[in-house]
Amino acid sequence: MRAAVIGLGVEGRKASKSLLNHGWSVYASDLQTDINLKDIGMPITDINVKTDNTQQISIVSDNLYVDLGSNDINQINDCDAIVLSPSMWNSKFANEFKLSGKLLQDIINKHRKIYTIGVTGTNGKTTSVYMIKSILEKFGKKVLVGGNAGGGFEGYYDIILEAESGDYDVLLVEVCDMTLSFCDYCFNFDLVALTNMGNDHMDVHGSMENYRDELIKLFNNKNVIISEDQIYSEDFSSSANNLIKFSESTYDLKVVGKFNRLNAGLAIEVARQIGISDDISKETLENFEVVEGRLKVYRLYDSSIYVGKTDNSDAVKSIFDEIDFYAAFIGTPRSSENHRLNILDEVVEHNPQVIVLFPGLANTVDMAMHRLDLLNYEGEVNIANNLDDLISFVAEYAHEDALFIGGNGQEVIISIQKRLEKLCEACND
Repeated sequence: MRAAVIGLGVEGRKASKSLLNHGWSVYASDLQTDINLKDIGMPITDINVKTDNTQQISIVSDNLYVDLGSNDINQINDCDAIVLSPSMWNSKFANEFKLSGKLLQDIINKHRKIYTIGVTGTNGKTTSVYMIKSILEKFGKKVLVGGNAGGGFEGYYDIILEAESGDYDVLLVEVCDMTLSFCDYCFNFDLVALTNMGNDHMDVHGSMENYRDELIKLFNNKNVIISEDQIYSEDFSSSANNLIKFSESTYDLKVVGKFNRLNAGLAIEVARQIGISDDISKETLENFEVVEGRLKVYRLYDSSIYVGKTDNSDAVKSIFDEIDFYAAFIGTPRSSENHRLNILDEVVEHNPQVIVLFPGLANTVDMAMHRLDLLNYEGEVNIANNLDDLISFVAEYAHEDALFIGGNGQEVIISIQKRLEKLCEACND
């Protein structure tokens, strides 16, 4: 079987890799030429690179053919299945392929016959997914977990392919708020849970009202779980088949923060809807460990150091509202994501004594410095150009009560966590 993958963003690259891993051959294309193909796992040997001009590159191996700078419609039409990147889903170009009957999710569709739970929202999706997974597995269910590649999973198409070859009781899908209509087409959701609605991705949605409207479409005639204080609940109620509300968990959790107690509350309510007792949820959640990259607390000298991915201002606010931080270490966004600098607005609002900037998703420290100037921040500002610099600043301030390290750049955050874990073990011994 041969599949055409159109669009090589994160999801497209992950889809190509998953197809290859499941024994398919792949034709993959993107109109851009500046594409990092490392996610695909291309073989180092047996590759033939063809360049007709600087605008088009073809890379050929035994089971993979990649066109950068063009889409070969003949290659696409000759394939048995077509994979559309979620970012292209609503484009005019994509609509032509939706009518072809050759979309991968229509060619293979065992995933649509398995009980499916979707978890969406702005913050807390990944932690909620893994909490639910832990409860379901404690209950004896075989669970296939995946979804949003940007959240760290192998992508939506990996679920579709794996479901076809495996034997699962439940599909548990993390649904990015930018792929709602795509996921609504791909999966038959029996239950959808909304963690929260925040101001992330407003460059795509345009407004909270537009985001609400997209959720209303997703929720149509479905069983939906939302927070008891979720805005737009009346709008959601008119769309959903059944609207269920969750509240903050009171269990003795290992994970910290009100936001994680809300994540746990969501997981408990999901379990109830499946018929799982609160006793099982309680035992599971009280032993639940932090997901890699998410908020974790380290003790070093006199300080509690809170480290985790917090890539929008609402995520930062939820933490800073609970804890008074002496210093805030903030990873910077990509140059095209100027809207994410509103993280600094929230940090400055809470007025830590020190702000340390470090390259997160990209080295846009100059952008962040300019934002701090505009905000008239009067505290101390430092720049950590690399991990060694950052750890040095942590050691300098580790006699204060609390430090925060977050912002953009999940991989960088994880590397900081690993380094701090070793440092804390060495110092505390």
